Amino acid sequence: MKAPRGTEDLLGSDSIAWDIIQNTAKDIFSRYGFKPITTPIFEQQDVFVRGIGKATDVVDKEMFHVLSNNGFDKVSHGESLKAAQNLALRPEGTAGVVRSAIEHNLVPQGGPTVKLMYAGPMFRCERPQKGRLRQFNQIGVECLGAADPSADAEIIIMLIRFYEALGIKKDSIRLLINSMGDDNCRPAYRETIRQYIHDHSDDLCEDCNRRADINPLRAFDCKVEKCREIMEGAPKISDSLCDDCKAHYEQVKKYLDLAGIAYEEDPRLVRGLDYYTRTVFEVQVIDGLGAQNAIGGGGRYDKLMEVMGGKPTPGIGFALGFERTYLALQASGIEFKEDSESDVYVAVVDEACANEAFSIVQALRDAGVRADMDHQGRSLKSQFKQADRMGCSVAIVVGPDELANGQVTVRKMDTHEEEKVAVEAAAQHVADMLS
Repeated sequence: MKAPRGTEDLLGSDSIAWDIIQNTAKDIFSRYGFKPITTPIFEQQDVFVRGIGKATDVVDKEMFHVLSNNGFDKVSHGESLKAAQNLALRPEGTAGVVRSAIEHNLVPQGGPTVKLMYAGPMFRCERPQKGRLRQFNQIGVECLGAADPSADAEIIIMLIRFYEALGIKKDSIRLLINSMGDDNCRPAYRETIRQYIHDHSDDLCEDCNRRADINPLRAFDCKVEKCREIMEGAPKISDSLCDDCKAHYEQVKKYLDLAGIAYEEDPRLVRGLDYYTRTVFEVQVIDGLGAQNAIGGGGRYDKLMEVMGGKPTPGIGFALGFERTYLALQASGIEFKEDSESDVYVAVVDEACANEAFSIVQALRDAGVRADMDHQGRSLKSQFKQADRMGCSVAIVVGPDELANGQVTVRKMDTHEEEKVAVEAAAQHVADMLS
């Protein structure tokens, strides 16, 4: 049997990389006041339909739907499901976090800004390829309740600092930024783009033409090269921003300048989800990942909580993909080596010594030392080979002759130096050696 198509097992150094990237995120993000949140892997479908947008590819084509046996029977017999039974695996993290914030009133009226971070698997039924899986891992943050452009800049700076902390060099990535406007200026711009698409309908793909009357800005995100070339000639949203959106965007850039963060303005950057307003941004790897070069991005979503049934509350956040970030690290020559499995191996000369060896192993672990022993009745020579394979720095040999004198042999694996130590003192003696 094999793992399902579009999924992968994280083994060895891959699993270590996921842990290190998560821990780095926790370290960096906590400096900015972000606290962890964990939401369910599946939600009511309406959370994503309302939150992400029905016209998006994520909702329209890529969501995995979840059915219980009873639900499957109903659907197969043409019956409809109640909203609470209509479930989906989460394709992204923001909608679930916002649902949780509304349900638990995490952002009370007049309360302070709430900063949340999460990490875990997401699911999209896409064509699997390098850096794009059907089950993939994301790390993300959401800042709820802050409308000031300083929050936008802080979020962007934090993301760049995270990549720097991982070891990705500044000159190997680029930061793209744009403003998508708000309800005051975006409707007129959407109409302009809708008309532009209709004027070029013969040269655009079926998806772009379909989006014209549903969500025309999504045409900027089309992956078809000919469509991308045509949309390059479309009017820029920067020419249509209202005064408030222009001022907000200019202040975001000033804050980034003050922090010494390099960026490129990209008037075609719209991001793929419906909930974004005003500031949007994306971090890309310059070389090494090909077309799938985006390793993180996000933006502001001041209408999302209201759309999902909560009080009007500004928000901004980002998500970064583990798989693509890991590929970027590998392209930069950064490796995550597997640590030794154990520090101490307790070798048993014969079965009569097993009880004493077992007790020493437990005492070592209780003293905070990673320790192991043989459980397969192997020879002493084979046990020493296993100790080498596990990367142990010390071996404790428990044999009948030593035990007759109340002792065991402590051996350094690199130099083969040996000393006799009292049985009852062996665990603490070795713990002190390693510390």
